[in-house]
Amino acid sequence: MRSLITIFLLIFCVSCFGSFSEGERYFHQADYEKAISEFSKTLFLNVTDVKSLHLRARSYEELEEFDKAVEDYQTIIHYDPTYAQAYAGIGKLYWKKEDYKNAQKFLLLAAKEDGKDYEILFLLGRAMLMNKDYQSADEFLQLAKELNPSDSRVYFYQGMARSQIGDILGAAGSFNMCLKYDPENITAKYNRGLILLLIGNPEWALEDFEDVLKENPNHIEALARRGNAKIDIDDPTGCKDLREAAEKGSLYAKMNLERCE
Repeated sequence: MRSLITIFLLIFCVSCFGSFSEGERYFHQADYEKAISEFSKTLFLNVTDVKSLHLRARSYEELEEFDKAVEDYQTIIHYDPTYAQAYAGIGKLYWKKEDYKNAQKFLLLAAKEDGKDYEILFLLGRAMLMNKDYQSADEFLQLAKELNPSDSRVYFYQGMARSQIGDILGAAGSFNMCLKYDPENITAKYNRGLILLLIGNPEWALEDFEDVLKENPNHIEALARRGNAKIDIDDPTGCKDLREAAEKGSLYAKMNLERCE
């Protein structure tokens, strides 16, 4: 009888401790509350289990309990200072709060520990872009691009960074590649049109502005620049575009109305 009670208590206690695999299963099923409960049981038995801490932190993130997520990430760093995803997790939470300086700080720490993680390098480049550190943004986005050369987003943001540092031809190349993988990216098309107009290719620029206006007829800056591109190729309807854009509030159009005098 005593042995039966002992066996029962052992079975009961094992069920109290939980398991990583069960918590992982709940996490992938998006049942985050059960996942947290399971990981908490596992951590009661093994407080240094960084994998359970990581997925519990991710579960807290999904439930928008960000302070608890940060606490778990900091605990991971305490036990394993080389755990890149913990730094990245904190960096991503700062990104969500639009605190881009701290996001960049923690993403840099993450990249130091794992310089081959595409998402870390990509988000770090974007944080640098937000912090107006355009040269560094270009460099880290280049590293990200080498790891995943078919993601249109990395070309788009690299194009934005290169535009800011004056690498106009590089920016044009980046927007071209972005549109190769994402032909419907109207913002990339508009920015490519700006560059083409700047470097003296009004015919090609006109095509981009036309596409933008088909998608968004109220894009007054595309209208203004279409007007300028038309004037460059001696299309008399260019002045109509400029006047319409100026009436709608485009400063660029107002500054170029003298071309119609």
